[in-house]
Amino acid sequence: MENLRGRGRPFTGLGLQAAVTAMGLDPASDLPRLWAVLTVESRGFGFQPDRRPKLLFERHVFSRETDRRFDKRAPDLSNSEAGGYIGGAAEYERLDRAVALLADAGQAPEAALRSASWGLGQVMGFNHETAGFPSAAAMVAAILDEEDEHLMAMAGFVRAHKLGPKLKAGDWEAVAKTYNGKNFAEHGYHIKLRQAFEKFSSGVSRDLPIRRAQAALLYLGFGKTMGDVDGVLGDNTRRAIRAWRLHAGLPDSDRLDGGDFDLLMAAAGL
Repeated sequence: MENLRGRGRPFTGLGLQAAVTAMGLDPASDLPRLWAVLTVESRGFGFQPDRRPKLLFERHVFSRETDRRFDKRAPDLSNSEAGGYIGGAAEYERLDRAVALLADAGQAPEAALRSASWGLGQVMGFNHETAGFPSAAAMVAAILDEEDEHLMAMAGFVRAHKLGPKLKAGDWEAVAKTYNGKNFAEHGYHIKLRQAFEKFSSGVSRDLPIRRAQAALLYLGFGKTMGDVDGVLGDNTRRAIRAWRLHAGLPDSDRLDGGDFDLLMAAAGL
């Protein structure tokens, strides 16, 4: 679905603070809890390199949403059992095929959109009402351009499921069950959440301008050099900065000094 490519703007400090507050968390002390969830759910960034929101298509949800009518025809897309994941941009191929199945049956794509988890917080499409939208299509349209919208959709989900107190208490089993279902323990989601929280509580700084620069580098094709968009100025990010500077005809350096940051933002359209 090429029409789902937007601007891909990383979240802002104001957007982050508004979402954390809306979740019932303390912006001064609870950010590691939010970062833990984002890291486990989406590796901490809501867009793919092509600026489409990250998604994961859930075939068991699609089967349920369509009353099993496509189970025999396309069991890799419609199945009572979860699975069939490909990951990355290939998940859009699965979504496209599901939309095509619906179109052949004279139906709108809503059931397919409801069957995927979306963006930074990986909110399921069927949770659109708790995220504050009248339909999955409306939710997806809202998150195409700004990660701030990803955060607010997630905040709606957290509020609706009363996850704020559980996040504050570090009840990772409850958080994992709400996010990933009753079989969360099979995949160790609660363990991953706890480990991520411990990591983010260790004092490693998350710098939003660096995170923004990393997003720009990702969009410009330097993702393999850089690694994750995580707001940490590590060796991988420095290598990506150096590669971009050489590509842009700038002096050799692994820093973004002076107007270099603005040049990078302009090059990426951010």
